[in-house]
Amino acid sequence: MTTAQHTLTVFGISALALIALLMFRPDLGKQLTHSLFPLPMAEAQAVEAPALSALMEAPASVQTAAASEAPLSKEEKALLGTQKQQQWVTNWLSKRYRVANDATNMLVSTAYLTAREIKLDPLLILAVMAIESGLNPFAESPVGAQGLMQVMSKVHHERFQEMGGVQAALNPVANIRVGSLILKDYVTRGGSVEAGLKTYVGAANFATDSGYGSRVLAEYRRLKQVSAGQRVPTTTPVMASNTPAPVKAPAAESGITIKVLPHNEIAGL
Repeated sequence: MTTAQHTLTVFGISALALIALLMFRPDLGKQLTHSLFPLPMAEAQAVEAPALSALMEAPASVQTAAASEAPLSKEEKALLGTQKQQQWVTNWLSKRYRVANDATNMLVSTAYLTAREIKLDPLLILAVMAIESGLNPFAESPVGAQGLMQVMSKVHHERFQEMGGVQAALNPVANIRVGSLILKDYVTRGGSVEAGLKTYVGAANFATDSGYGSRVLAEYRRLKQVSAGQRVPTTTPVMASNTPAPVKAPAAESGITIKVLPHNEIAGL
């Protein structure tokens, strides 16, 4: 009887101590409950990643233009190049800028389709994209330039209206189209590729463009070599010297020309 009394006393004191502890530390009570009565594990649900094509879906107005089944003229075929040439360009850009091949292929295809529609060399479009953003569709500069071609969406907001507004600036297809249209306008107004690039980078009122045009044209020439089937190193430095380079050479001297033709003809570089 004495032993039983002592045992009950010990249990009673222990129970009181445990109750006091749980009152001051409720988190211990939750842990104890989960240990004694574990909750049934919910079945893991598979989460499928969205298709890359869905992430890069074009606005309706652009899709309609790109999906045009109109037969290509001889000049348009020359401008678009062959499937093999586009694949060479895709593979080279993918390795050079460390972008997934599928994503690069979509960017290159969009550049070529846009070039066909607005009559501009696709390799010039790709060269500007490469220098401006390194093929990063979500790049944004401190001054608000956005997307692949670093378009100032607040300045050119009217161009995005038919594509859903300025929020479409980070849509790769919309950004390529608007940036290419702006580039062509500047080249046409400036009278040369160099003058157009100088305006595009915002240096129209300055003596130099700090070497921007030289970097774009150097990348353009590399892309021309790649599209011709030549072996071009992907490790060539992208950035040129930071020393401002005066823009003196006219387009004819650089071997790159552009002219404005009627809508049913081709303007090539």
